Amino acid sequence: MAGGATGGHLYPALAIADKIKRRDEDSKILFIGADKEVGTDIIGASGYALKTIPARGFNRRNPFRNISVMRDLAQSGARIRNILDEFRPDAVIGTGGYVGGPVVREASKKGFPSFIHEQNVLPGVANRMAAKYADEIFVGFEESREHFAARRKVTVTGNPVRRGFITAGAIDYRAKLGVGAKNMSVLFFGGSQGAERINEIVTDMLIGVESIRDIDIFFITGRRGYYDVSKRLIEAGLMDSGKIRLIDYTEAIHEYYAAADLIVSRSGALTVSEIAVVGRASVLIPSPNVTGNHQYYNAKTLADHGAAVIMDERDLSPTMLADELLKLDANKQALNAMSRAAAERGRPGATDTIYDAIVKRIGQT
Repeated sequence: MAGGATGGHLYPALAIADKIKRRDEDSKILFIGADKEVGTDIIGASGYALKTIPARGFNRRNPFRNISVMRDLAQSGARIRNILDEFRPDAVIGTGGYVGGPVVREASKKGFPSFIHEQNVLPGVANRMAAKYADEIFVGFEESREHFAARRKVTVTGNPVRRGFITAGAIDYRAKLGVGAKNMSVLFFGGSQGAERINEIVTDMLIGVESIRDIDIFFITGRRGYYDVSKRLIEAGLMDSGKIRLIDYTEAIHEYYAAADLIVSRSGALTVSEIAVVGRASVLIPSPNVTGNHQYYNAKTLADHGAAVIMDERDLSPTMLADELLKLDANKQALNAMSRAAAERGRPGATDTIYDAIVKRIGQT
């Protein structure tokens, strides 16, 4: 397994690895990661073996700093070849990022069956470069197919999501989290690290728009933003009502997805896939600070089917966001239709599809 160094690349890799282990407990799995990357801690905590290579992403703002990046890339080739010769894998799976691409390339040159998985609608640079070396290309969205030259190699699998999202409907999380049966509940979050601008807009809305305060609120700020948000809401006297549940970070975010009627969030590939699997209406605010504006295209996979509303962060105000929420609160029929449309886009069997395709390709049972 090779991917990184962000959670968006690593969590799908871990989901695939976990599936392989559940289906074949004697399988041996090795992750290849980058030196000095925080993401490698995620792999270690999951109990998988890890070897690292000297690799870093390119600096798009200052190309002169890429001299050392190119040097590391050249050195990493020999390191990857040594790892492959020692491990002798039956399959090599890259999930994007500056580690995944070089590993898939070297594996293909050595004749090892190689696969890539692309999470976003618009493929990243590493996967676009690795595509010609892969025996099969797995993609998270149907819309991704047209962005690969070798379309015959593309299989639409969906994005692997954690098991909690797939089984979320079996448990009454509204009751568990104390959400009223009649009130609309909304989950706000900006990703695992939080998003400063979303935190600002949501906090301003809660403080400045009184009509929004009848809604049950789950607000996941990220650890970095929690203090500032909580301080402002306490000063405004809004933390005593019981209507606002403020959370810094949670591993059990699927519980909040399931307890919410509406999700307001960024539109990373995994977030969009999770929303669809759980079947929830959403207001999506794509990050304007990502390569190729790819979060916007992820969001469109839901919005184009009536499952989501896209709001541009650059034009967004607390009042605009409140108006959208109140409009949906007043039209439960529309809200329910959005949820059904999202569920129709969900692919809860993504990891099984990927596993079965790999096994079929390498000729094992």
